[in-house]
Amino acid sequence: MICVLSGGTGGAKFVDGLRQIIPAEDITIVVNTGDDLMWWGLYVSPDIDSITYVLSGMLSRERGWGVKGDTFLCLQAMGQLGEPTWFHAGDRDLAVHILRSRLLAEGKTLSEATAVISQKLGVKARILPMSDSRVETRVDTPIGELSFEEYFVQRWYQDPVNSVRFAGVSDAEPADGVLDAITKADAVLIAPSNPVSSIGPILAVPGIRDALCRARGKIAAVSPIVGSAPVAGPAGILMQAQGLPCSIAGVAKAYADFLDILVCDSRDARAAAELRQASLRVECTQTIMRSSEDKVALARTVLALATDTKLSARASGILSGAPADGSQ
Repeated sequence: MICVLSGGTGGAKFVDGLRQIIPAEDITIVVNTGDDLMWWGLYVSPDIDSITYVLSGMLSRERGWGVKGDTFLCLQAMGQLGEPTWFHAGDRDLAVHILRSRLLAEGKTLSEATAVISQKLGVKARILPMSDSRVETRVDTPIGELSFEEYFVQRWYQDPVNSVRFAGVSDAEPADGVLDAITKADAVLIAPSNPVSSIGPILAVPGIRDALCRARGKIAAVSPIVGSAPVAGPAGILMQAQGLPCSIAGVAKAYADFLDILVCDSRDARAAAELRQASLRVECTQTIMRSSEDKVALARTVLALATDTKLSARASGILSGAPADGSQ
């Protein structure tokens, strides 16, 4: 069994590649819920939804979020009624939020609601929220504290960031199955997700870091940073606000107490050599996922490294640093 810690679009892309090389039944994904929000009275879990949609074949690949081919008639109607429309929930997307909200109102946990939705959409992998308790990522800015979605979606992450905190995390517990999924996995793979806002909330839940330190399988993390900039989004800004350099060294520092292997982009070969001097295993490959082939190649390489399996010829070429297409 392979356990993946995931959040954001990078996590969904990585899981998309992984599901194409191993049976979905062998994958458990522990998903960030720090982005969750109430929208129009409905409980929305953006990262869980992205993983659910990618595993069910519903994800919009053009947008990287939401349902492919979705319409936005409800969004337009709500705008005409004077309601906020900055969070772009599509019509088919709303159906999932309605069902989740009803299940939660009936007394089901977020884990149970996620399992019901997964089953209805034909998802074979196991999707686990990091916690059934409400944990909210809060971003402190000069205009005040914002929820992550307010900071990221509504304000396009343009505000300077003083710090990031995870409200409610001290009283949270890992959702049922999370600790076992981590400690008993053949390998734990940390997707190329934002170390602060996507993986950070997962690690902040009491017990999860300790489980990673006790994991029987190797732990491999894919860096979402290339050079001194994130592949996408505000990872660099948030890392610096939390005292982490925006570099593969910052990613390594965020995961230092449990990390076995750091996988970084081939363009970071020099920085990788420096980290190896500190006794960290660092491997270079192409980490930019522009196509389905890119996703599969990265997932295959990371899985092979973490499980010590023999690399395919293609993966071996990538791992050795051979150029892919020369443009990223």
